[in-house]
Amino acid sequence: MEYEAVIGLEVHAQIHTRSKMFCACPVMEDTGDLPPNTYVCPVCTAMPGTLPVINRRAVELTLMTALALHCEIPPVSFFARKSYFYPDLPKGYQISQHGLPLGVNGYLDIQTAAGPRRVRINNVHLEEDTGKLYHVGNVTLVDFNRAGVPLIEIVTEPDMRSAEEVREYAERLREILVYLGVNSGDMEKGVMRFEASVSVRPKGTDVLNPRHEIKNLNSFRALYRAVAYEVAQQIETLRNGGRVLQQTMGWDEGRGVTYVQRSKEYAEDYRYFPEPDLPPLEIGREWLEELRRGLPELPAARRARFVQEYGLTPYEADLLVADRAVADYYEAAVRMGTVNPKTVANWVTVDLFRVMKESGKGIAELPVSPQALVELIGLVEAGTVNLNTGREVLDEMAATGKSARQIVEEKGLAQISDEATLRAVVERVLDENPTQVAQYLAGKEQVAGWLMGQVMRATGGKANPQMVRGLLMEALEKRR
Repeated sequence: MEYEAVIGLEVHAQIHTRSKMFCACPVMEDTGDLPPNTYVCPVCTAMPGTLPVINRRAVELTLMTALALHCEIPPVSFFARKSYFYPDLPKGYQISQHGLPLGVNGYLDIQTAAGPRRVRINNVHLEEDTGKLYHVGNVTLVDFNRAGVPLIEIVTEPDMRSAEEVREYAERLREILVYLGVNSGDMEKGVMRFEASVSVRPKGTDVLNPRHEIKNLNSFRALYRAVAYEVAQQIETLRNGGRVLQQTMGWDEGRGVTYVQRSKEYAEDYRYFPEPDLPPLEIGREWLEELRRGLPELPAARRARFVQEYGLTPYEADLLVADRAVADYYEAAVRMGTVNPKTVANWVTVDLFRVMKESGKGIAELPVSPQALVELIGLVEAGTVNLNTGREVLDEMAATGKSARQIVEEKGLAQISDEATLRAVVERVLDENPTQVAQYLAGKEQVAGWLMGQVMRATGGKANPQMVRGLLMEALEKRR
């Protein structure tokens, strides 16, 4: 029997606000590097007599996310108490949303190997994060720096059919959250976590079988591997006559396997009821329209525009649009109007990306402005420096912040395009390498590349390569 996977995903992303969800404590993104329990107060540690106050900015960013995901926005939303106890949850319950979240019935379109696919969004809701547990020997320590940080949760319908689709959805959703300024997208800092619900069924049926929910996946790699493993394991279990029970699973990254944590909870296990300390949240029409007007151009639309307006390939557009700062940088360079958009795309995705990787810096941290990059490209296209020298100049610009023209003048890197000078160098190189000349004349044409390298070396890499190539071939033919 053929089986297919049925997969839904919950994404938990910390919201980039200055203060926590229900108190004035500052939000520090990388809480793991902070002294434990230093960004806390009586509210987020649940001291008796304290009351929560809703963070307006967290609500705005959640609404913007819901709008970007084509959700319906109910006019009234409620916070609820989600009752369960873990040591990192100081109140013994979590303030979340249940019956009336901020967004419902949305969707996100993704591209898959089988073509475009629409993943339906069940809801977008807002809640508070928990603290963090540290297990040291036989004791467990708790750090509440993260407790109360605003957390957006985005829940899909079970519309995905493979680990590839799940990863594609997660990556596209991350793009949107970063574009909106909701989340930094820095997966290494744990600001985004995934929970995948995986089941399988006979292909062609529409039954929803018991599922395994895999908790706390904190990278795209872990998400992909865990889902792929679960799908394969469940299919094998059914083919061997076994049963899949509804369970909550953990993921062991080192061994590459899932393991049972506990039986799966149901909504009634959490005993949701309206949070008595918070009033209903009314979403005014004017406020909502103001947020809608403030939405930036989203990644999918920008990707399509880059292809149509700038003549880029979908692959080039994808590379540029994946990071909003890179896309903004690229457009700032193109809009100067002096360089072909395809040429700029090539310099950004090849050369600037290389510099970013080697330096460990984002594009906004490099001391190379879009204007400075365009000036460098102009020098290369004008023949002032050749391409290889231009790349060396870019490295120097990134290291010093100097302009391309300043570096070229200070280091004497201007390209040699004087024909008489280059002809003399070519003749000297041929005179000094008679063996290679004889090999070329005997039919070993690839030797011409080696000879050209000798000419470039003799000129310190500053020779005009197009002129060298022409002069070299001319000189070689004269020696036949």
